[in-house]
Order: sequence, then structure tokens, then C-alpha cells
Amino acid sequence: MAVKLDEGESELSEINVTPFIDVILVLLIVFMVAAPLSTVDIAVDLPGSTAPSTDRPDEPLWLTFTADRSLMLHETALDTAALAAALDAETGGKRDTPVFLRADRSIDYGALMGVLDALRAAGYLKVALVGLEGAQ
Repeated sequence: MAVKLDEGESELSEINVTPFIDVILVLLIVFMVAAPLSTVDIAVDLPGSTAPSTDRPDEPLWLTFTADRSLMLHETALDTAALAAALDAETGGKRDTPVFLRADRSIDYGALMGVLDALRAAGYLKVALVGLEGAQ
């Protein structure tokens, strides 16, 4: 701490870091609260891909096909027969909405094709397969 006394006036040459620390702590709390909200909480072992990633919309439509062959729209379980109605309710009937399909790596090709056929029959032709970037 350096203090200069000159003719009765005092000059303090320290930086007051308290407001800076307050701002940093508020930002830390905001990021700690917001980070878990931006992820999907369904456990899926995604296969890897070396394809470059593309931009996704602000609120993507997540359809997850888990290892036990259950379908989840966002975090709501549904069966293949109710898929079309659930997608229409979620998108407001806009069938050009892209569907981001996350499938567990243990799912066989025939079961995955069944889900893709159900999406096609429902009129949702824009399907993006989601995988881990850079993994094999």
C-alpha cells in the first residue's frame, strides 16, 4: 500500500477491486445456472463422426432413441405410434422443422430405420443424425 502525504492531502494509489469481484461472482452464478439448462439429460452413447459440425437452431427438436429402444421427444417418452401426433403438437404442424435424432450406438440398423420410416410417414423429412465430433 503506497500512500503519499503532501500538504495535508492524501492520495491513495490502490485499485478498488471489490466491484470487479462482485461482477465476476455474478457472472459465475449466471453461467452455473444456465449451463445445465442447455443440455439434454437423457443418457445415450452416441457414435462418433468426423464430419464437420453445422449450425443448429436456437431451440432444436431433439428425438432420442435410447439403448432400450425407447423414443424420447425432448425428455418425454413416447411410442412410435404416437410419434406423428407428438411432433405435430411440438412444431405446430410445421413439417419442414428439422428433427435432431440422437441414437445410441448399440441400436441396430433395422431399429433405426424403423424410427426413420416413422418420421418419413409423419411427414418429417429433414432429419439430422447427431454424433460426437471427432470420435470414432
